[in-house]
Amino acid sequence: MSDLPPVVVLHGGISSERDVSLASGRAIAAALGKQYEVKLIELNEAAIPEPILDGRSVVFPALHGTFGEDGQLQGLLEAAGIFYCGSDARSSRLCMDKAASKQLSMQVAVPTARAVYFEGGNAPLADDVIRELGNSLVIKPSDQGSSVGLRFAEHRSELGVSLSQIHSGNWMIEQRIRGREMTVGILNGSALGVVEIITAAGVYDYSAKYTVGMTEYVYPAPLDADLEARVKRYAERIFAAAGCRDFARVDFILDGSEFYFLEVNTLPGMTPTSLLPKSASCRGLDFDQLVAALVQPAVKRKANSLGGEEPS
Repeated sequence: MSDLPPVVVLHGGISSERDVSLASGRAIAAALGKQYEVKLIELNEAAIPEPILDGRSVVFPALHGTFGEDGQLQGLLEAAGIFYCGSDARSSRLCMDKAASKQLSMQVAVPTARAVYFEGGNAPLADDVIRELGNSLVIKPSDQGSSVGLRFAEHRSELGVSLSQIHSGNWMIEQRIRGREMTVGILNGSALGVVEIITAAGVYDYSAKYTVGMTEYVYPAPLDADLEARVKRYAERIFAAAGCRDFARVDFILDGSEFYFLEVNTLPGMTPTSLLPKSASCRGLDFDQLVAALVQPAVKRKANSLGGEEPS
């Protein structure tokens, strides 16, 4: 351990995904502790904890949502000269913004469902939305993860009720594509295995994600070779176009023979039910090996900093 820098795992945070982050942080710290000196710090405010400001450690931000995936924390770490795991501030901001990331997917020829975007205090009229997107719709925050706030509408009255309950935040309404949910882990720009997500209710919401037994995961997903190659190519293309680094997870829906991009997760969950470890297992990586691989690029960046590389 003496030749390796200490690793600070930040978990908790201030977002609605705090409980998921706490579980992820504990699991990551336990795995890294077999190779590194590890300090697990629970974050309770939008600020860098004092113990890491000396710059000795590499930071693993096991955080989700606001002040985790949105680039705020990454920007502060960069300004303080602290090396950390995962995508940089610019890429994190881009991927957290579903409107921007969906626009990016279209620019790089990866299909995505049509959508409209609005602020909570300025919701569109239900009739206007249906006229543009049809009746079967998904409503969700455009800058949150873990399916927080996810809701569905199949007719005008349902959409009207949902819109009447939204008073703040940034939101999107998307055409609902009914198909097979898939996700692809990315490690250092290379796609890992494809995971298929099968829920009893047909909806992969917060409860289905984090309640053991509510969802079946099939990995590697049963796909013919051409489809598997295509979704991996799409995932790698979006990862590169968004300027991501180290690792991420890219979500899709397969409808017939076409994949539709949903979102990029720059700090995927690392709980016992999380998808990135399942994707990595298709490549033969167990949880400890995966976590070691996730932190290694930041350790190398820190080592290279003696040659003048900028902290990130």
